[in-house]
Amino acid sequence: MYATRLIVTDALVVSLTLGGSQIMWFGLDGANLAIREQRGLAIGYTLVSLVLALAWMIALQLSATRDPRTVGSGSIEYKRVADATLSLFGLFAIFAYLAKVDLARGYFLTALPIGLFFLLFSRWLWRQWLHRKRKVGEFTSSVLIVGSRVKVEHVVRTILLERSAGLVVVAALVPQGAEGETIAGVPVLGDLGQILTALDQSNAQTIVLTDSDELPHTAVRTLSWELEDRGVSLIVVPALTDVAGPRIHARPVSGLPLIHVEFPIFEGRKHIAKRAFDVVMASFALVLLSPVFVGISVAIRRDSPGPAFFRQRRVGLNGRAFRMLKFRSMSSDAESQLASLLDQSQGNGVLFKLKNDPRVTRVGAFLRKHSLDELPQFINVVRGDMSLVGPRPPLEPEVAKYDETTKRRLLVKPGITGLWQVSGRSNLSWDDSVRLDLYYVENWSLTGDLIILYRTLKAVLRPNGAY
Repeated sequence: MYATRLIVTDALVVSLTLGGSQIMWFGLDGANLAIREQRGLAIGYTLVSLVLALAWMIALQLSATRDPRTVGSGSIEYKRVADATLSLFGLFAIFAYLAKVDLARGYFLTALPIGLFFLLFSRWLWRQWLHRKRKVGEFTSSVLIVGSRVKVEHVVRTILLERSAGLVVVAALVPQGAEGETIAGVPVLGDLGQILTALDQSNAQTIVLTDSDELPHTAVRTLSWELEDRGVSLIVVPALTDVAGPRIHARPVSGLPLIHVEFPIFEGRKHIAKRAFDVVMASFALVLLSPVFVGISVAIRRDSPGPAFFRQRRVGLNGRAFRMLKFRSMSSDAESQLASLLDQSQGNGVLFKLKNDPRVTRVGAFLRKHSLDELPQFINVVRGDMSLVGPRPPLEPEVAKYDETTKRRLLVKPGITGLWQVSGRSNLSWDDSVRLDLYYVENWSLTGDLIILYRTLKAVLRPNGAY
């Protein structure tokens, strides 16, 4: 089982971290050293390490860090590992203080960051292995989807986009459905009155109920009892979509499972922390990449006449315009040539994109493919015009066409990268681009930003949809 692999790996990381920290600070004779309380009671560091290791493993278990419903996709697994570790060490520090146990601070402060890092890193390694297995059909759960045609199709397409979740749709049931039909490539086995028959026919391990408009609550309750006897999982899709887990809280009232959805927050401590993270990381990147800036600038000037940098007016936070910096990847007169190329656009209907744009220079094609033309935007981040992660910075003509929904993209600063960058870029439709940006605007977190930055690095090294 996958959970067993995680238990073994967690135990190895915890044991090696605590043992290594003890040896680092006390040497091989550390087992003979003791912590002495005021009453003269001696407790060896080896015993402390053993107790802490056992408590660490228990904390990881109690925090559901190996829950099959969350491992393998999303950030919840990582968050639970971090919360369990930090909570344990916090409680341990409080206990040591109250019991007046004089623990060596170095031993304590070394084990925490190293242990947490390798726990998260080992989970990441296992996740890569799990994703490869799921691509060939292993460690997956077969799904029967039940609901209206429109919602069934939406859920099927969403699951297909997130194959790492381990759900494989094998069949569907819709009102007035008949065998032989298909929805988004999934075979329909009948209508909503044939759930148990379809379950036996498809051998599904999970039922996903997309909506209960056609099924009264009594029928859903009876269905849940039937599934319990069969050992089949039941997943209910809420009507409100594109809301991240941290904003959703269950609120049962007299047996009625209500879902409380928090409003998105566009100011306060989270945004101060994001700004601080942006400034530190962008400043560090500018210092580190300064030789690269010089090399690219020289290559651009030698390849074609004109400046190395390109400044373009974009729209940022709350509709405020700013000058976005990029390395020039086109000829100097690219703007004047645009009108003659508009009818050849291969974009998504709103954005102009041309795969073999004649205006792109030889060096510019390389820069675009690997997103190196975006590097000067670190300067925009330091200035406060942009963030490291956020929605795509739009042009003013695009914003003029926005409806009220799309304008919500402007509630946060645009980013050098974002969900659009790691989800297909130029290959995305306009609707998908807007949906991803709006999801980010309302559900962003620093943990999510780190994941997007990591995925951006992978996208840059293995470009897809960049032109």
